[in-house]
Amino acid sequence: MSSVASRGIHFLQRLNAANVSNDLLAKGQDRVIEASLTLIRERAKLKGELVRALGGAIACPSILGVPLGHNSSFLQGPAFAPPRIREAIWCDSTNSTTEEGKQLQDPRVLTDVGDVPIQEIRDCGVDDDRLMNVISDSVKLVMEEDPLRPLVLGGDHSISYPVVRAVSEKLGGPVDILHLDAHPDNYDAFEGNKYSHASSFARIMEGGYARRLLQVGIRSITTEGREQAKRFGAEQYEMRTFSKDRSFLENLKLGQGVKGVYISIDVDCLDPAFAPGVSHIEPGGLSFRDVLNILHNLEGDVVAADVVEFNPQRDTVDGMTAMVAAKLVRELSAKIAK
Repeated sequence: MSSVASRGIHFLQRLNAANVSNDLLAKGQDRVIEASLTLIRERAKLKGELVRALGGAIACPSILGVPLGHNSSFLQGPAFAPPRIREAIWCDSTNSTTEEGKQLQDPRVLTDVGDVPIQEIRDCGVDDDRLMNVISDSVKLVMEEDPLRPLVLGGDHSISYPVVRAVSEKLGGPVDILHLDAHPDNYDAFEGNKYSHASSFARIMEGGYARRLLQVGIRSITTEGREQAKRFGAEQYEMRTFSKDRSFLENLKLGQGVKGVYISIDVDCLDPAFAPGVSHIEPGGLSFRDVLNILHNLEGDVVAADVVEFNPQRDTVDGMTAMVAAKLVRELSAKIAK
């Protein structure tokens, strides 16, 4: 465990050693969590009011950062991704227009409510059960401000579980999920951690938060990964058969009969030639245009999305993968906004 990830645990141990009562600690944690949620709530209210005042928006994607990296099984660098992605979104090296012509400078196309202060909450000794609830509550606060829809920046892939849970609970039913990734992330509890980034979709499917789960770009999968897919009825499209599956995947129709479509993009779905700044480098992945073709041609009401597992600590010196992640966010925003 890294020194940053363990700081909250060490802090809690010091408090225990100083004979600080559990009641005092619990009240302090409550105050920090409430303050964190208040910040998200008030920023979402402000952005929602702005979008409603401008008028004409049915759905407006709103960035919510979740800088969590401690549930990664290898490197924790994804915790540092949200600010790097934001910086790249607005980089002067490119313009603020999506490929389909939407203007990102228009708040009705993309707005931002800031980050859930993950490390500050963990520094108070808050465990992952409660932390996942804070993430879910933050997502719901965004969704309360119609027409805002959450576009979440990770963080490792463990964040998808509390985000999808919140979306499903807030909308009152399951969604269809399009999951692009080199890995299925469906272990029951990888290395004993039920919240591992390698177990997020097991939690989602167990909770009944998705009707269909389509996993695209898979090229690193174990026997358990295949057995879990059968258990949950997930549809897996591996890279070894992508040429055969391409036509189907580039003409998807999802979300009919449920509450909409959720898109989860792990940056390592891309071949490392396009996105080297990831924790788990898996050659033989999708091209960037493959991903865009799938997104652009998808028919369905996209109610929320996430972009996860970008690791700035492994990126090139010129921030190549940050720009890749930023363009994914830009094109997702165009898919959501209407």
